[in-house]
Amino acid sequence: MNAILADMDLDTRILIVDDDAGIRELIASFLEKHGFRAETAANPIEMRERLEDRDYDLVVLDVMMPKEDGLSALRRLQHDDGPPVIMLSAVGSDVDRIVGLEMGAEDYLAKPCNPRELLARIRAVLRRRQKGETSPPTDERPREGMRFAGWRINLEARLLYDPDDQLIALTDGEFRLLKAFVERPRRVLTRDQLLDFARGEDSEHYDRAIDVQVSRLRRKLSEGRDGAELIRTVRNEGYLFVPAVVPA
Repeated sequence: MNAILADMDLDTRILIVDDDAGIRELIASFLEKHGFRAETAANPIEMRERLEDRDYDLVVLDVMMPKEDGLSALRRLQHDDGPPVIMLSAVGSDVDRIVGLEMGAEDYLAKPCNPRELLARIRAVLRRRQKGETSPPTDERPREGMRFAGWRINLEARLLYDPDDQLIALTDGEFRLLKAFVERPRRVLTRDQLLDFARGEDSEHYDRAIDVQVSRLRRKLSEGRDGAELIRTVRNEGYLFVPAVVPA
């Protein structure tokens, strides 16, 4: 481990939320051996009590818990602008993983997971967060208002309006994907590139996650329209955003 990572670990507080005492203590002990400050909570109620008492840099959150499940707890964390979350679940299907990511989780691991893999994922999320705190150069900052094929998108407010000026609801994942397309129109983007643009360069690569997101986004961009193709599949390469994009 290099010095930068070591310093980051020593100043980082992680909260592990799991109803299985053995699992949460095992993870906490492993993280503490690697320099993190780790604390635990047995359920979402205890999690919120801990969060009221102090700040945490990241939460490791189990999905399957009695009374209130992890996805419900994640939704409340997102509403309260809480710390980044890595989900753990004994249900490791693609659909469950996609749902967790769309709801705002930074990453998602199937249980049982290798503690070393969890450690790597935690560090990856923290690195992404550190990079995100630094403003990009002025010429790389996205313009606030953009138009394409009659649509209007506000990148800062995260709002999308159709050609009839009706607000269209997008999930977090769908908006990030559309933002990646809008900022790079008329270019073929591979699935790996879209994953990097939409979730960060250290994200896990789930090709099917991108395919599902593109399909859902296409439906929302085509409902009630003239059928014009906005996102084109380029066989064996990826996807291309067809319309020109101009300042609003």
